[in-house]
Amino acid sequence: MSKQGRIGSGICYGKRETKKESSDVGVKRLRQKVMTKPEKYIFPFAALALVIAVCVVPLAAEISNVISTRHIAHRMDEAILTVNNELDIELVVSWMSERCYQCLYQQLGVVPAGPSPGQPSSVDFVVGTQHGITLQLNSTTVNLELCTVPFHFGEHGNYSLWVKNLNMVNCSVVTGADPVNSYIPILVAFLIFAGLALASAIGTTILGLDVVRGFFYRISGSMETERLINSELGSPDRTVSLIADNILPPPSSPSKRLRSLDTFRGISLVIMVFVNYGGGRYWFFRHESWNGLTVADLVFPWFVFIMGTSIALSTHSMLRAGSTRCSLLRKVVWRSIQLFIIGVFIINPNYCHGPLSWDNLRIPGVLQRLAFSYLVVACLDLLVARGRLDILTTDAWWSPGLDILLYWPAWLCVLILEIIWLCLTFLLPVPDCPTGYLGPGGIGDMGLYANCTGGAASLIDRWLLGESHIYQTPSSRVIYATHMPYDPEGVLGSINSILMAFLGLQAGKIILHYRDLHTSIISRFLIWGLLLGAISAALTKCSTDHGFIPVNKNLWSLSYVTTLACFANVLLVLVYFTVDVKKWWSGAPFYYPGMNSILVYVGHEVFEEYFPFSWRMSNSQSHTEHLTQNLVATSCWVFIAYVLYRKKIFWKI
Repeated sequence: MSKQGRIGSGICYGKRETKKESSDVGVKRLRQKVMTKPEKYIFPFAALALVIAVCVVPLAAEISNVISTRHIAHRMDEAILTVNNELDIELVVSWMSERCYQCLYQQLGVVPAGPSPGQPSSVDFVVGTQHGITLQLNSTTVNLELCTVPFHFGEHGNYSLWVKNLNMVNCSVVTGADPVNSYIPILVAFLIFAGLALASAIGTTILGLDVVRGFFYRISGSMETERLINSELGSPDRTVSLIADNILPPPSSPSKRLRSLDTFRGISLVIMVFVNYGGGRYWFFRHESWNGLTVADLVFPWFVFIMGTSIALSTHSMLRAGSTRCSLLRKVVWRSIQLFIIGVFIINPNYCHGPLSWDNLRIPGVLQRLAFSYLVVACLDLLVARGRLDILTTDAWWSPGLDILLYWPAWLCVLILEIIWLCLTFLLPVPDCPTGYLGPGGIGDMGLYANCTGGAASLIDRWLLGESHIYQTPSSRVIYATHMPYDPEGVLGSINSILMAFLGLQAGKIILHYRDLHTSIISRFLIWGLLLGAISAALTKCSTDHGFIPVNKNLWSLSYVTTLACFANVLLVLVYFTVDVKKWWSGAPFYYPGMNSILVYVGHEVFEEYFPFSWRMSNSQSHTEHLTQNLVATSCWVFIAYVLYRKKIFWKI
């Protein structure tokens, strides 16, 4: 942990002449300080926050009402389906999720035949409500399909499925009790945070007015002036620094650090913390079961991307300052080792369940992948980076591509790595599985490849690391009912994470080569976004499951990287334009965790089970309570990052 001191906090003026000359200057600078920091006064914020709270009370009341009236048997994301059978034969009820590609139907239960004509037999079943499902009813005697019913059930609703024989079998779903709107808590949370953002913007605008600033100056000016006079007339033997808090030294040269990069990193980190804490138990804040994207699938690649951008800027800065490549290489290797060790021994084990066990210690992980990607990409950049860019010619015909052509050896290395990934993925034989298999296994692909989850990627992990040292409960278990362990941060996928970091490195090269040329930077970001988006469209055929290489977070597929890099370039344009170009937004509150990313990430993992990040809920089957807890926990880490930023405390590895 490193702590940086406040500039000017230790300056003392030893000469009387300096003391005299500084008195008037101190008052002038004091006025400037008072008038440029209106954010100290937050009373308008509190008033507007109160108005917002009053506005959302009716919605909160509706949440309480729907919770109190829910069915006693309902759990989160569940509904009750009563199947009424008027036929004289038993029925087998099966189901399949609409998100399950080429899946087998899973049996829900058996409904006996009706006891007499016109008198049905009824059986209650619990069905999921996260996605639409297709119900299939078969007769038990000849296994004949009688009907299929696609339906999207609502949370905590009661439904009846009537099976009648009116010359032909007729199946229809009737709603008995309306479901609750489980998205109201998200709406309330959005209104609260949007209201706070609006209050902050309005308050900052009001406090920035000359009239308001003058008012606060008049209130505090006399007190501060008296302090300055007392300091002038104080004890002669007192070492006077003219109250260093108020008399600042001449301002240093402005920092070249781009706030947009830290803001981008902070956005990724805050969303990552929120989804890791549960995301209110909403399915779209969890990782996709196999192919496709959810909000949770966006943030890790974005973090890797902006890490690559930071590598380009920091390497260039240190080379320009005179550091040798060998010394920088030692720092890169040491930092990678630290990240890997923290990931394996601090993040991966759950010490609440007992001491570390070597027998089932998971080796891959998020920080481990960051360490590996950082090591490779930073070494590539050290190979080709230049400390001086202002001496390069810009008159040649190829100068518009200078940010690419100068670094062709690194591009060649990344291209070779990508060829290795393609060859291993599509050509490596996997026992009892089709070569080039990219599916989830389990009940997918009609259950033909149940033990083939992940194909070559899974085989390489089990061979190199051992089955007990990889992730045991992958997200594919949720929909595809897989039972094979599979690690989404495995060895083969790390190659594509290198590609993601390298694409971020390219964004950093654009910033370096076209510094202060905002139009050139933005246009190149957009061109890269368009190019990567076109590659993704070609690889996926603009579909979830039918492309050559589907978008898949578990595999870190090539299309997943190009798609997320496309999104990252577009998002970086928006943040760069609003924060660094137009300065419409300071980047707050995301800027603060972005400045202390390692501390926030490690802290949120280590203290996950501690208050105020977690507590025992009165109703664990409520999205409202989960969302409240997860938002409070995430907000706490943002606040912690803000406090550490104000105290100039940053954890650097």
